[in-house]
Amino acid sequence: MQRVRRLASITVIALVGVAALSACRSQPGVAAYVGDQQYSEEQVTDLVDEIAEQLGDQAGQEGAPPLPTRQQVVSALVLADVCRQLDVPAGAQQISPDQYSQQTGLPADSEFVEAAAQVWTCITGLQTGELVEPTQEELFDLVDRGRAAGVIPAEVSDEEAASQLDGEQLRTALATRNTISDAVAEQDVTVNPRYRPLEFPVLSFQSNVIAVGIPLGDGDSGTVNERQ
Repeated sequence: MQRVRRLASITVIALVGVAALSACRSQPGVAAYVGDQQYSEEQVTDLVDEIAEQLGDQAGQEGAPPLPTRQQVVSALVLADVCRQLDVPAGAQQISPDQYSQQTGLPADSEFVEAAAQVWTCITGLQTGELVEPTQEELFDLVDRGRAAGVIPAEVSDEEAASQLDGEQLRTALATRNTISDAVAEQDVTVNPRYRPLEFPVLSFQSNVIAVGIPLGDGDSGTVNERQ
């Protein structure tokens, strides 16, 4: 199991909802809402602290697995909740917490690892139907990300890079992104502005920079107050 599927072109390679916070979803102590479900800032802190405690003395040491960021915890919790409502075929490959743990070095019994494994099962197992052709805007956004990640040689033009990056792998990732993004919108997801912009990777460059991701909580119409 690959933690993040990767684009194969140019040495490279590697879900979309817009969350607007309404007046009734403005509690600064809430990290995110998924329908009627709330994930508190305290829960996020507890999950990060739990993993640090389980890693013990190796936490933060050179060569130790990096602790998940608060953004990663929030995106995994939110998308695991969203994915429970999606129809992933029974025969789809299951990404277990043990497999995710082996890839990341994080404890398999942590709630974050369980949530992340659920999301990857969803990403890899969804039947999305037809592939999605990228727009010119999407292609050149991908090129910009690749250049920012330092994986596209300077002598390669934007047009050449876009042509090389476009293919079945990219179009599959876009189809997956769109399917899960639609579910995010339907399930009324709202994310505290302190975590924006927030994306969960579907496809990444070799440097782990997101190539195609599921944005959560885009937009600036929210009213949750970011804690200082």
